[in-house]
Formats: sequence, structure tokens, C-alpha cells
Amino acid sequence: MSDVTTTDLYEVTMALSYVREDMHAPATFSLFVRDLPPGRGFLVAAGLEPALDFLGRYRVERDDVEEFAAALHRPARDLMPLLGLSFEGEVRAVPEGHAVFAGEPLLEVTAPLPQAQLVETYLLNQLCHQTVVASKAARCVLAAAGRPVVDFSLRRTHGPWAGLQAARLGALVGFAGTSNVAAATSLGIPASGTMAHSYVEAFPSEEAAFRAFALSHPGPVTFLVDTYDTEEGVRIAARVLTDLGLDPGCAIRLDSGDLDALSRRARALLDTAELAGVRIVASGGLDEYSVERLVRAGAPIDVYAVGTRVGVAADAPYLDAAYKLVEYDGRPVMKLSSAKVTAPGRKQVFRRAGRPDVIALAGEEPPESARPLLHTVMRGGRRTGPPDRWQDARERFREDVAALPEPARRIENPEPVPPVRSRALEQLTAMVRSDIEDRLRRQAAVSPSSVRSARTP
Repeated sequence: MSDVTTTDLYEVTMALSYVREDMHAPATFSLFVRDLPPGRGFLVAAGLEPALDFLGRYRVERDDVEEFAAALHRPARDLMPLLGLSFEGEVRAVPEGHAVFAGEPLLEVTAPLPQAQLVETYLLNQLCHQTVVASKAARCVLAAAGRPVVDFSLRRTHGPWAGLQAARLGALVGFAGTSNVAAATSLGIPASGTMAHSYVEAFPSEEAAFRAFALSHPGPVTFLVDTYDTEEGVRIAARVLTDLGLDPGCAIRLDSGDLDALSRRARALLDTAELAGVRIVASGGLDEYSVERLVRAGAPIDVYAVGTRVGVAADAPYLDAAYKLVEYDGRPVMKLSSAKVTAPGRKQVFRRAGRPDVIALAGEEPPESARPLLHTVMRGGRRTGPPDRWQDARERFREDVAALPEPARRIENPEPVPPVRSRALEQLTAMVRSDIEDRLRRQAAVSPSSVRSARTP
């Protein structure tokens, strides 16, 4: 299986028809989110970098043609018109890390129609999954209110690749580290980890387990203290840390129970043992909602480790996103289906400080003190610059989230800031809609059913 065949079948059938009909004129498709998921005041644009990697290497090879043919139960020669097709188009997109809202294009592709059509599924897959996970992770960072957040999601994500993405996306929005070794080594994210309950259970006592672990790892260690009795586990950890002189940088981890009450008792025990420098790490099914409750309650937790709920964006695991044709061969087009109306034409999004974003046509001048969000990141099928780093996206996220109004940043009952449309876009939309409706009326007037109806006495 290749990236090329990682697509929906109808992309292949449409592209083949376009090629046979010699429909190679430039087409612009816009990828956007129709509505924010429940409980979201904003989204974080993500997934662009792997999407550009995909487009840069896209080429239909003979093996791909044979797979297409097999899926369609047709001879390979029927699909040979697609052989050698590669992506040679332009991409304008919102760089990763920016806060975005419903209706705003995350990406626009302009390329010969068959090319632009064939890449739809993969682009939606990359941007939707990564944007939804990045947005969930971003809310954890906001909920933690400056306390470090660490990614523990790998064992619960939908496959190893999704786990790698989750670790990268967490780092992109401000996570302090990841338990994922592959992500840490390949992406330069700080690695973070402790021990499992099974490690403690394998030894005759908690003290033996803690001492053995500390001897194997002379650097700062974190002891998991809730395998049996949490308070006793804290006392034993304090004794071992004191005996070995391992206070600076060390921690204990609470993974279950009433984390508020347990963290307060643990803090008191550590302070009594003169281990004020030992931090408390909390984990166990946490997400932004539980983290915010603990922070607001004043729980003395220093680090939050989030995994299952964040890595799969449990409360909002998908986006109602679309990849829609907005222009073909210089002609703006739109969809009029109920509840799924699209806006025609190539677009730009302008960000204004303290005011809603403006969705405009691509050629419009920006409003006063506004800046464009979509940038040309690929031209002629090649990147216009070096790959973006997650560290750069992280800076964009910090700037954007700081500029969001407080209601949009809220964890409970957030209020997004819906963008507005420019007058030129509204006018073009009205004109294209009118043209389509006029054409439909003319077609209806001359249809066979209309003729029969006119002849009925």
C-alpha cells in the first residue's frame, strides 16, 4: 500500500473521468471546517507539514495503477491514463500553530483538476486528525495554567503513527515532554517517564523497588507511589530519596484516586520530610476538564501527564470538515445543498487584533492593521521554503492564544469568535448563487417533465 492508494475510490473514478475528458484546467479546492466541535472555542491548525511531504512526493506509479484497477475490478490498461500523474500545483495554507475558526480555509489547493481531486482524501485525513488532537492538547495547556503537561498517549492512540503525531502536536502547543521514545528521538521532544505498577509488584516491597530503580537511574527519578497504599507509598519514597540524597529534580507520581486530596496529603508528607523540592506528578485519565478542576481547587500538583482522552480527542474526536471545489478554469463555483452551502472563489483570511477574522477573496487588500493567515507554501509541486519546525508553530500558538478573548479560551462553555465575510465575497456568492438558480430554472423549463406537464389538460 502506498500513500497514493491511501484514498477513497471515488477520487480515482472522478480523476480518471477528468483525464479522459481532457479536463486539466486549474481547479481550486478549499479545505475548511464547517462547525467547531461542541465544547471548543477555537481550533489549532495542524497537519500541514506531513500534508506537504505527501504532496511533494506524490506520483502515480505502475503499482498504484494496478491497485486502482484491482479495486475497480477492471483491467490495468483501463487505468493507465493516470500513470505518471504527479502533484504540480500550488498550496496556500494557514501555518501550523495558528488559532482558527469555523468557515476559514485551512488550506487551498490550486492544480490541474485530476491532481487536485486525487489528493483530497489524504489531505483531509492529515489536517482533520491532527487539528482535532492539537486543539484538545492546547486546551490542556490552558487548563494547567503554566504547569508542565506531558504526553502519555502512545499506548491508547489509534496506531503507532497516531501516537507519534500526538506527541508532536502536544509539543507544538506547549507540552513539556512525551513518554514516546520514537517521538522524543526523532523530533527532539524531551522524553519523560516513570515506572509502572508492575515494576513495583515485581519486587518484594515498595522500598526494594524504589531503591533498585534509583540505583539503575542515578539522575532525577520519579516513583509511582499508589500501587498499594498511597500515603505509605509516599512515606517510603521520601525515606528512599532522603537516604540516597536524591531530592533535587525528583518526583512522585499519583495515578489514581482522589488526586486533589491525595496530592495535599503527599505534599504535607514530603514537606515534613524536608523534601520541598520533590515534585508531584498526576496522571490517570486526565484531560483539560479534570486538570482545570484540580488547578482551580489549588491541588499542589506540579506536573500533569495526559494520555488516553487527549491522544484520541475523546470528547470531540472528529471535525466536520470539507474539501470543496470553489473555482474551475477561472469560473467560481459553489454548492447549494441544504446546510452545506459553500462560498465560491479563492480566499484569504485576515486576522485583526481584537476583532473577528475576515474571510475575503484572495485578491482583496487587507483591512487596516490586519494580516493574512494563508501563505503560499507550495508552488509547482515544490515547497516554497524549508519545512516548518514544531518549535516555530509553538511560538505562533503562544502568540495567537494570548490574543484570543477570554471566552474563547474557556474550558467550560467556551464562546468562539465567528469570522465575518468581506463585502466582495458576499457579492460574489450572491452572483454565483443567482447564476446557478437561473440556470436551474431554465433547465427545468425545458425538461421533458415540464413539457408533459404543460400538455396536460
